[in-house]
Formats: sequence, structure tokens, C-alpha cells
Amino acid sequence: MARRIRLGMVGGGEGAFIGGVHRMVARLDDRFELVAGAFSSSAENSARTAEALGVRGYATYAEMAAAEAARSDGIEAVSVVTPNATHFAVASTFLDAGFDVICDKPVTTTLADATALAEKVAASGRVFVLTHNYSGTPIVRQMRAMVAGGAIGAVRYAETRYLQDWMATKIEDSGLKQAVWRSDPKQSGPVGALGDIGTHAHHLLRFVTGAEWAVESAALHTLVPGRVLDDTATVMLSSGAARAVLTCSQVAVGHENDLVLAVYGETGGLTWRQEEPNTLIHAPLGEPPRRLTRAGHGIAPEVAAMGRIPAGHPEGYLEAFATIYSEAADLIEARREGKALPDRLVPGIEDGIAGMAFIEDVLRVAGR
Repeated sequence: MARRIRLGMVGGGEGAFIGGVHRMVARLDDRFELVAGAFSSSAENSARTAEALGVRGYATYAEMAAAEAARSDGIEAVSVVTPNATHFAVASTFLDAGFDVICDKPVTTTLADATALAEKVAASGRVFVLTHNYSGTPIVRQMRAMVAGGAIGAVRYAETRYLQDWMATKIEDSGLKQAVWRSDPKQSGPVGALGDIGTHAHHLLRFVTGAEWAVESAALHTLVPGRVLDDTATVMLSSGAARAVLTCSQVAVGHENDLVLAVYGETGGLTWRQEEPNTLIHAPLGEPPRRLTRAGHGIAPEVAAMGRIPAGHPEGYLEAFATIYSEAADLIEARREGKALPDRLVPGIEDGIAGMAFIEDVLRVAGR
């Protein structure tokens, strides 16, 4: 087993959700060791979190970058899990200090910042990974391989939707940290649900089909009275002759985390649901649908090998997320050893740019 990469974290302090997820998945395959963090814009929160985790704590991320760069045992990579509006500044600081970066999505709040960040990544020579975690799901990788291999013929139509109901009331008024920053343009950026979950649906569509999709029409809606940012969106897209519909909503009562992708080609269709992550439905034209499972018959060997537990045992969100971290570790280790970067499907800065271009196209077409 290769030694663990020393990891720092910015964000993810007391009251945060996604920081704890990143810490769990970074440990799952024993590829990273968390050693330091600037966990909150509150120095007190950051200090308490660092003490609870048993790591070095810092009051600010700038202090952390400078101090860790000066240590012989300092961090080697940083995980950025702050609200969207700080991604650019935090990632830039650590790239400039010589660290590899793993960043939560969306990459920034503007396309201009995403493009500027890409220039920093290129100039630094460092690894930059964007955690579109659903692309680490084995069955999603199988779906991508089947589309690329012609299993359903040329893609004609696709539907991707991401529905939740946790913001069906104006929950941000309760003070819940996750809802407060997602509802604040100063922290979330110019969009709400579209940036939070719509970018996941958009990335999944691009990842599986291997195509770039142009925004043809779009509508952003704020359905909860008094809310500032969108909580629902519908987008029509095209790629050559193919068409797609993307829908996202955080006020869809009865839906917990209902991310679905269906891709229809000339000779068949494929459907995957995140809430049933180990199953793919393949419907060949004129034949009964077939149910493919994570490690079952008909699965590509490299996909089956991604599993950490035997066939029939469920893997899901955390395991897919951990795959992104493990593939990031492969890239970081290769870079540090001066080797050619291995071929990995992990999302990078280009995916971040595509996500921000998608958001800005939707805003333009929707007249926002």
C-alpha cells in the first residue's frame, strides 16, 4: 500500500454537512490522512473542529497555506469544501502555494473565474479534481462505456432530473447553515438549485453521453415565496441532432435525492437512478428490458473491479465519492513521482468550466 497523502481541508467545520462526507470518503480507501484544516470563517469554530479531529488548526486558509508550505511534514493536497463564492480564492491560494487541490462543485460562481482558475492550474502543474461524485458510481461508468461502445446506437434523446424536497419551505429562515448559504447570492452565486444540483445532472449527462450540450431554452423559477434564488429549473438542450431535457428542483415534495439519467439511442435505451445506484436498465429495441447490476453478468470487468464488496451487497453515495478521491490520489502520486498521469475518469477543471458555461448559458437564455 502506498503511503497516505497528507491532506488539509478548508471549510467543513461545526454545523457543516459536506465536510464530514469528504473526510469519510478520503479515508475509505486509506489513501489520505487529514492533518490540518482551516475549517470555518470563525476562528473559534475552526479551533474546536481541529481539536475534535486531532489535527493542526488555523484561523484562516491563507495562514494555513503559508504555514503548511513551510513545514517538512506539511499537507500535500487540500480539500476545498466551502460555499461556492470562496472556491476561486481558496483554490488559487493553495495552487499558488504549490498544493494539489480537490474542490467541491460548482468550481466557481462565474465562467470568468473558472477560466482564470484553469490558467492557474495549468501554470502550477498541480492536480485539480472537482468532486462530481456520481461519476464515480460503477454502474454510471458501465452506462458510459455502453454508450461509447454503441450498445444503444447513436444517441437521440436524453432526460436527466434531480429532484429534492428539503427546501419545500423557506427553511433558510430557520438558520440551518446548509440552507442559509445556498439561498444567499453572496455565498452561492447567481443561481440556487441550478448550481447546487443542476450542475450534477448536467455533468452526468456530459459524462455518460460523451457529448457537449448547448442550451436551447431555459426557465428558472423561485417557487417558495420570499426566496431570492431559484429552487426549480427546466432546461432544453441539444447536441447535433440529439435533444435532452434537464430538470432540477429542491421543492419537489416526496423526492429525497432523486437523480435520474435516461439515454435513448437508435437501438435501445439506458436508465439509471441514484436511489438504486447498483442497477442499470438496458432496453434493446424490440426486446424485453434487461437489468444489469454492479458486479453481475454483462458488466465490463474494469467496472466490476471498482466494487469494494461482493456482488449483491449495495454500494452507493459514499463509495462513489471515495472513488473520486482514490483516483485523485492516483493522479497526485503520479505527479509527485514525475510519472505520466494515469488515465482516470475523475472530473477536473475542464468539467468545472463546462458547468459554469452551462449556468451562464441558462441565465442568458432565461433572460436573467
